[in-house]
Amino acid sequence: MSADDGQVGLLGLGSNVGERRSHLQAALDALPAVGVSVLACSSVYDTDPVGDVLDQPSFLNACVLVRTSLEPLELLDAVKRLERELGRSSDGVRHGPRTIDIDILLLGELELVHERMSLPHDQLLSRRFVLIPALELDFELRAPDGRRLADALAARAVDEGVRWAGPPLELPG
Repeated sequence: MSADDGQVGLLGLGSNVGERRSHLQAALDALPAVGVSVLACSSVYDTDPVGDVLDQPSFLNACVLVRTSLEPLELLDAVKRLERELGRSSDGVRHGPRTIDIDILLLGELELVHERMSLPHDQLLSRRFVLIPALELDFELRAPDGRRLADALAARAVDEGVRWAGPPLELPG
């Protein structure tokens, strides 16, 4: 089965170290080699840090619609391997500065709770830096339980800074 026969998913890309846009592009370019076809990419957004470490540079973030035949844990292993190959340190502080971050946000209609991951991503409906670029790709996106991402965004306070920072990354191929 090729990636073209698999499930459609949504990945989040982020970087706040060095040449941030170049790191995002390198991650996007590397996805096909691990069995992930890139269908579309959102614009890139400059976003304020959130989570446990707020004193760090802002991030560039984008969302990517993909298709893959990889099972969820196989996909997680593939993107974690890509992160390491692209320079992400494995000993960094959680939510701290990072060269590249690749999050699996949705994978078809799958719902999964595993010690290594959750589908949908447990922060999918609570982070403006995910919701804005995801909705740019498909305003009708829904979580597997039917909740609309647009409704989740409308319910979020506007205190998390998310600013348009450039056009979409170039699709591989």
